[in-house]
Amino acid sequence: MAGQFRYVTPVEPQGATGLVARVYAQLANDFGMARMAVFLTLSPAEEVLAATWATLRESLLAGDEPRTAKEVVALGVSMANRCPFCVAAHTTLLHATGDHRLAETIAAGGTPADPRHAELLAWARTGRVAASVGAEHIGTALIFHFINRMASALLTENLLPGNLQNSRLVRSVGGRVMSRTVRRPLPPGASLPLVAGLPALPEPSWGAGTAAGAAYAVLRAVAGAGAHLLGEAARAAVTSAVAAWDGEHPPMGRAWLDGPLAGVPAAERPGAALALLAALAPYRVTDADVAAWRGSRPDEDLVRLCAFGAITATERMEAFITGRAAAAHAKPGGRS
Repeated sequence: MAGQFRYVTPVEPQGATGLVARVYAQLANDFGMARMAVFLTLSPAEEVLAATWATLRESLLAGDEPRTAKEVVALGVSMANRCPFCVAAHTTLLHATGDHRLAETIAAGGTPADPRHAELLAWARTGRVAASVGAEHIGTALIFHFINRMASALLTENLLPGNLQNSRLVRSVGGRVMSRTVRRPLPPGASLPLVAGLPALPEPSWGAGTAAGAAYAVLRAVAGAGAHLLGEAARAAVTSAVAAWDGEHPPMGRAWLDGPLAGVPAAERPGAALALLAALAPYRVTDADVAAWRGSRPDEDLVRLCAFGAITATERMEAFITGRAAAAHAKPGGRS
């Protein structure tokens, strides 16, 4: 499936060593797949890979909340972020939970019959404050705001060859194949040894004392470290633009980039543009955007720069989700 990867040559499982190999081994055991494109594309930056996996595992896979409910959140966020790769994947994983009607209802744009699922889907798609969500729901929403951006920037839309993921039958069969693993309960915290010793910011208030919160604290630190790949003016432009972002998809075209980039020196603009696209419109990243910044930089740097943009936007969404954003600006009906 080399055609899935746009700009990165991944570390393949058979050639992985060290931390990457350890992440792949746990991913294969706990997720049930030895080769997942989203994680493969992060593999050149092993700390980003490990922290992304840990946050996903501790939010989506482990814990006390029903997996079906959390898959609804993952799917709702992915739909809001216009990430067809992730939408297809989590429609299939909803099938794997055994709720085939729910999976296809959401895929078709409908409202779940179960009131709780309808509530979670609406929350995931709008990002508005909801009193009835816990750390696992919030962690799931945030990790998919991050993963959606990385997938949209660095992968094609082809989850399966020939876009077979668009077939309801294929999704249903794929879900049945994965059902045993998806329905197996997993203990919290098993991924935390993978990120032990990596930089970490303080645990978020929504997840303090939980494995999901601990993993997310590491993700914020290691993804945010990609800021060092930009000059001071470029970093300031990206953070300021995202801090003022209202959560909506940017207007079509490229004119919306002109304002944030106006004060950035010409040599720093390609990096700032790429990071801003990864944050706010990752599905619009082009070959030209990558080439303008990349030069001879390795895959690791590209992953880290996109991770900086993605986590900056994810932190902004965290503010909306947890109610810290000013009410006048808390209207994220669509994202990227």
